[in-house]
Amino acid sequence: MGLGGSWAAGLAAALLLATSAAAQPARLPPPTGQLAPVQQFTLANGLHVVFHVDRSDPVTAVVLAPRVGSSRETPGRTGFAHLFEHLFFLESENLGKGGLDKLSARVGGSGADGSTDRDITDYLQTVPNDALEKMIWAEADKLGFFINTVTDPVLAKEKQVVKNEKRELYDNQPYGFAQHVVAAQLYPRDHPYSWPLIGSMADLEAATLGDVKAFYRRWYGPGNVTLVIAGDFDPVQARGWVEKYFGEIPKGTAAPRLQPRRAGLSANRNVYYPDAFAELPQLTLAWPTVPRHHKDSWALTLLFDLLTQGKDAPLSKVLVEEQKLTAKVTPQVSDGVLAGEHDLVITAFKDVDLDRVRAGVNQGFARFEREGVAAEHLARVKIRREVEFYRNFESVLGKARNLARYDVYAGTPDFADKDLAMLRAVTAPDLQRVYRAYIKGRPHVAASFVPRDQPQLAVQGATLARVVEERIVQGAEKPVDPDAGQAVYKRTASSFDRTVEPPYGPPPQVKTPPIWEARLPNGLRLMGMQDRELPLATFELSIDGGRLFDDPKTPGAANLLAQMLTKGTVRRTRAEFEQALQGLGADVTVTASEERFLISGRTLARNFAPTMDLLRDMILEPRWDEAELRLAKAATVAAIQSRRAEAPALAERVMSHVTYGPDHPLGLNPLGAETSVQALTMAELKALHARAIAPNLARFRVVGAVDRNGTVAALRDLGRRWRTSGAKAPKPPTPDPPSASRVVFYDLPDAKQSMLQFGYPALRRDDPDYYPAWVANYVLGGGGFASRLIQQVREDKGYTYGVRSTFRGGAYDGAFQVTSPVRANVTLEAATLIRDIVHDYGRTFTAQDLEVTKAFISKSNARAFETPAAKLKILANIGDYGLPRDYLRAEARVVSGMTVEKVQAIAAKQLRTDAMTYVVVGDARTQAARMSGLGYGAPVMIKDEVADR
Repeated sequence: MGLGGSWAAGLAAALLLATSAAAQPARLPPPTGQLAPVQQFTLANGLHVVFHVDRSDPVTAVVLAPRVGSSRETPGRTGFAHLFEHLFFLESENLGKGGLDKLSARVGGSGADGSTDRDITDYLQTVPNDALEKMIWAEADKLGFFINTVTDPVLAKEKQVVKNEKRELYDNQPYGFAQHVVAAQLYPRDHPYSWPLIGSMADLEAATLGDVKAFYRRWYGPGNVTLVIAGDFDPVQARGWVEKYFGEIPKGTAAPRLQPRRAGLSANRNVYYPDAFAELPQLTLAWPTVPRHHKDSWALTLLFDLLTQGKDAPLSKVLVEEQKLTAKVTPQVSDGVLAGEHDLVITAFKDVDLDRVRAGVNQGFARFEREGVAAEHLARVKIRREVEFYRNFESVLGKARNLARYDVYAGTPDFADKDLAMLRAVTAPDLQRVYRAYIKGRPHVAASFVPRDQPQLAVQGATLARVVEERIVQGAEKPVDPDAGQAVYKRTASSFDRTVEPPYGPPPQVKTPPIWEARLPNGLRLMGMQDRELPLATFELSIDGGRLFDDPKTPGAANLLAQMLTKGTVRRTRAEFEQALQGLGADVTVTASEERFLISGRTLARNFAPTMDLLRDMILEPRWDEAELRLAKAATVAAIQSRRAEAPALAERVMSHVTYGPDHPLGLNPLGAETSVQALTMAELKALHARAIAPNLARFRVVGAVDRNGTVAALRDLGRRWRTSGAKAPKPPTPDPPSASRVVFYDLPDAKQSMLQFGYPALRRDDPDYYPAWVANYVLGGGGFASRLIQQVREDKGYTYGVRSTFRGGAYDGAFQVTSPVRANVTLEAATLIRDIVHDYGRTFTAQDLEVTKAFISKSNARAFETPAAKLKILANIGDYGLPRDYLRAEARVVSGMTVEKVQAIAAKQLRTDAMTYVVVGDARTQAARMSGLGYGAPVMIKDEVADR
């Protein structure tokens, strides 16, 4: 992570002047310089280039952003922008098949990625700075020299990948179609925002190779593209590379800037949908508002924050605190070049009629009208948004991506200062004004998503929404072979030989930040890395035990205790506690994981000490409020119910159940069971707190603009008052690996995908064999798009949108797992292919695979310290897993010493496909019997054992 030049100076000036008073919101005056100073120029072919130099870390981000999204499509040809994002990565004339992914792996990059929005597609990459010329060469090859490589078989396969993405993100998820339904009601049918961003599957299926090439010619010329480079580089040298590699690509047709077009909703729309995967009713209320960066954008967003965030928010008071209809009210904003919308999303408790929810929203609005906008409340939501604003620029990729998006949405990349100024300029009268102009009594959409067997819970008078659901049909798709019919074409002319990959630049000079350590009088170990680039502090308090403290007879206590720690203190109600945190520009969350409680957060560095005072109070003096406990129980029960149809969560639960058994704390639902959660008492939570939240089990770590002395001083009172109790984290027996393979099937009726999770108990993090096994797994399934699993299961067969394998090592135990959501009607085929790839991995591992593995892991160390999260991970490995302070150096020696023979030996020992549990969550009616074909007997059907535990 790094910030350079006037950006850093301006940001420091802004944040370091924030008040440190816990009772008052921090106020951030305008910065003294540009937030993101840029250089920009345009090539003769129209390519717009933006540079932002930041020499803090030896890494550079490259973002290529065509100004094309789903809004540039036409009815009958939807989904092309997103489909093109997929095709763009596959091949180009000079990189070859999968060349960008292979290059990214070799140079230690973050992995090529991309996204498509309504108005932009962006292609993203972060690399060590010695590989910048390589990435400029590669991105130019993608932009100007790839379309000839797209064939009918390639297109057919990628259509299947896109369909798998749709199934994973929409079809197989509770409420997955909600935003599609809202958009279809909010906008006229000919409005470009009215159709799903992923497009119509019918349109996708009908797309021809000619359509694809026409889309490329229309939208992918340099005159319609912004290239952003941010990080540690020489801008003069980089400009020469950009002109060399991009300059001779033909300009193409520059797209005119889209003009705003509001939704034009003239009357309320009220629709409902009976959702096969919804366990709880959900209401979305959507109001048409304004395009991004409109003068009212920030006022509307802050209005919705003020209405919903915190116990003192009007809608939360009514719906959560008083009427107890839901656990929370979630605001959402969706805006683009043409138009915008602001939504309220409310998932109600079981069996709640959504008419009651809608009435509660109206009551909340009435309360807002009576009470108005309190200055301190507005200040708190503003400071929260300001800190979030800065966090978007923590990494060089974050800065590059934001600069590209400013260029598309605001018409200039140099917009950050103005954007922040618009946020800071919002006043209480502005909130009242936009409420009256866009919300109060204005036409809006109400979309009720209800359990399939409870249509009566929908808002009264709702009409059935039109949703096209996919049916599971065995053999519906023809097998695809992307290697069939290889493209035959005349190579695109160039003034130089583009097949020659550019050389590396000078090796990156990685600056390893020093680690400081200290101990408090109670033995609490402190660790930190000082980093004054951003005047923020990111911290974690890690406490051993977590869910290991749960009693299998009454599971869920650890999770409930974690929630109660944030519900106020002896001296502060929950509302007052939340207000105090927000006033400091701070946030704190508490989670109970398999092995530890983790209290994590972020604050303005100047306010680190008062934030630690609040942390002290929440640890030592929880409020233990019975009303808050009832609310926490209701929210937990709702979460348990809602996850009963979420395939990834179900697969995790089934794997845990069969691995640990019903009498082990980790074999149960991490949230507990409905009955056990309801039965837990405050006395039991207090007793758990007394034996589990102890300094001798804890470690504190912090990264940011605070030093050792300041941290010790801020935590001095905690060290004095938090007394060592002699508590020990439980150590239940570790599970034994299975001696033979079996298939375990959980029925999720009508699932459009099958969630596969294969694995067994494996190595702990401190096992000397763990890191070599982790390294060996890189080419198998840990290397993203460079991995064998992705290349064969997704890219060759089109069975999935994503698949990965991992060695997950903890302090208590570990596991080897392969996970993938696959098309339902190829469940057996995908499972067989994954099993065979893992089984054959050692035998097929090559010297070239070893070279890629070593290159990626060694070169990616240039990115090891870029962000606060990366630094905290290093401190966590040292503190939580007992690794030596120089473990990165030791691991580098392991990498350099790896050989093909060592990887083969690891594979033979650690990859046991015939002693593995194969968990499948999917449609049993069509897929369960077929799984006998895997060769491990009939699947073991499991549901009642885990459904309510």
